[in-house]
Amino acid sequence: MELLYRARAALCTLYCTVHERAEGGATSRASLHFSPLQVPVRRRRRRRRRRRRRRRRRRRRRRRVLVRRPRGPSPENTANQTHISELHWWLNGPKRKRKNSQCSLKSMSGYIPSYLEKDEPCVVCGDKATGYHYRCITCEGCKGFFRRTIQKNLHPSYSCKYDGCCIIDKITRNQCQLCRFKKCIAVGMAMDLVLDEAKRVAKRRLIEENREKRKKEEMVKTLQNRPEPTGTEWELIRLVTEAHRHTNAQGSHWKQKRKFLPEDIGQSPVAPTSDGDKVDLEAFSEFTKIITPAITRVVDFAKKLPMFSELPCEDQIILLKGCCMEIMSLRAAVRYDPESETLTLSGEMAVKREQLKNGGLGVVSDAIFDLGKSLAQFNLDDTEVALLQAVLLMSSDRSGLTCMEKIEKCQETYLLAFEHYINYRKHNIPHFWPKLLMKVTDLRMIGACHASRFLHMKVECPTELFPPLFLEVFEDQEV
Repeated sequence: MELLYRARAALCTLYCTVHERAEGGATSRASLHFSPLQVPVRRRRRRRRRRRRRRRRRRRRRRRVLVRRPRGPSPENTANQTHISELHWWLNGPKRKRKNSQCSLKSMSGYIPSYLEKDEPCVVCGDKATGYHYRCITCEGCKGFFRRTIQKNLHPSYSCKYDGCCIIDKITRNQCQLCRFKKCIAVGMAMDLVLDEAKRVAKRRLIEENREKRKKEEMVKTLQNRPEPTGTEWELIRLVTEAHRHTNAQGSHWKQKRKFLPEDIGQSPVAPTSDGDKVDLEAFSEFTKIITPAITRVVDFAKKLPMFSELPCEDQIILLKGCCMEIMSLRAAVRYDPESETLTLSGEMAVKREQLKNGGLGVVSDAIFDLGKSLAQFNLDDTEVALLQAVLLMSSDRSGLTCMEKIEKCQETYLLAFEHYINYRKHNIPHFWPKLLMKVTDLRMIGACHASRFLHMKVECPTELFPPLFLEVFEDQEV
């Protein structure tokens, strides 16, 4: 036919040429009664459309046939099954890619128990099995399908379009839910092992309780296995504790021997400082009376410590100037009384927050009171306070030191003995040691804040109000 159309077109062209030469003018195709090219083009287009539609229908029919088993036990079933397995590329080919279930992908890269053989198949669909689920070796996909079906009671609503004769494998398992569920039952998956909502919640709760119990047991075991002080460390701890007790005013009887500062003192600030706070000169004079004995006790404590006297005299002075306010703040903070909300300074004078603030310390008083509140929860004994003071004293990062390595080794010795003592005395309290070490940072911040505060007080207050030892210790400190 196509040849015929081309011949007719050639004749038409020839006719136009001859007619044009005969009349001596141009003749358009539109003037002709019949255009032989128009009809064939339209027909070809229609035929192409019909062929495309037929091909699409054929593909749809073929896909429907490939995913199901022929009805009835005919002898051709074996051949058809072989045909189906050979033509699975229709489902996984480049024109139509079907994704396997997420559970199947997860099972391929997930944990495989040691009791399974390598690449052992699922008894339901043939995918890679991940273990025993509901008494059968199955993959994650079939396990989840069976569990959801039982928990939500979905199996009564399942139906099969092909009389229950569907093949269930890795590719076709999502095509028919009824046949898949029947195969799960046929291979031996137990419905009674699927937990309902109440049992699931109880099981999760039990698992969480067991996990928490195991964590606590491991923590207690770890704490119990921590090293305790050696003989040398016990001797060091004893010397440090004695040094603290001999230089700590009033000892453990400070509550009975303390005297409260009168309430009218420290409530009327009169001398403003450059940082905005005000100083009550009467309260400041009361504090200066006890500051010199407090500094003297810190110096005596340092002299009694092992290894401190072996350091050069210049380093001893630098260490004492750097830690004096920190140790005095620690001694005041451990004597915080939550009932009266007071700190006992130097073991004899009980003051409130506003009195200490207006007496010259300003914002430093808030930091000391906050430290006292937090240390009250630790319930520190004399040995722990003494070792904490020794750690503060032996700080190798003070500027101007000449024997930094030696001082650092001394601090490490005290820290190790301190940690072993905490393991011995408070081994059943989790995270006690790191929490206590964080207080060293708080005390260092108090010392730095007091150095800045001292500069303002020195400018605003009369020099004759400052005791000589107070000026000597806190002058020329780093801010």
